[in-house]
Amino acid sequence: MYCMCEVLGELIVMHYLVIAKVRERLAVGKQAAQRFERQKFNWRKFNEPKVREQYQIEITNRFAALENLNVDEDVNMTWENIKENIQNSAKESLGLHELKQNKPWFDAECLGFLDQRKQAKMQWIQDPSQSNVDILNNVRREVSRYFRRAKLRNLKLTVRSKTLRTCIGVSMTLRRGTSLYVI
Repeated sequence: MYCMCEVLGELIVMHYLVIAKVRERLAVGKQAAQRFERQKFNWRKFNEPKVREQYQIEITNRFAALENLNVDEDVNMTWENIKENIQNSAKESLGLHELKQNKPWFDAECLGFLDQRKQAKMQWIQDPSQSNVDILNNVRREVSRYFRRAKLRNLKLTVRSKTLRTCIGVSMTLRRGTSLYVI
């Protein structure tokens, strides 16, 4: 097949058409797989005057100790010291931010299963071999099964102990396909 193009209104050039199949996939670098989670501080406590004063005192004390350090240090080392001091004083005075638990059935074991699924997916993205695909599918199946059972367990406990309004609210939050069994 030929494609004719007109260049500058006079020249006619002939080209071969190129047809190609392109397969795309996401690739994750090794650094993304080894990424660590940042610490989130509870900055709402900073609005309280006592906590704010405590934070200011801690920062002042830590930086007073930094002034006595060697001036000939590398800039990167100095920055690391400053960063660590700010983080430590914020952790001591403000505390870490605690996530709000929206799903009462989600416990520490669920979190472990979730981490296991993330690791299997990262392994599959880095090396998309058939064995890694099988491992990922098995892990996904196990995690889904455990989550379903945990939801049902929570639903049964709620039905036994709560009022009808609470039971209906819980059943509405669950995914479609989950039946409401009153035992």
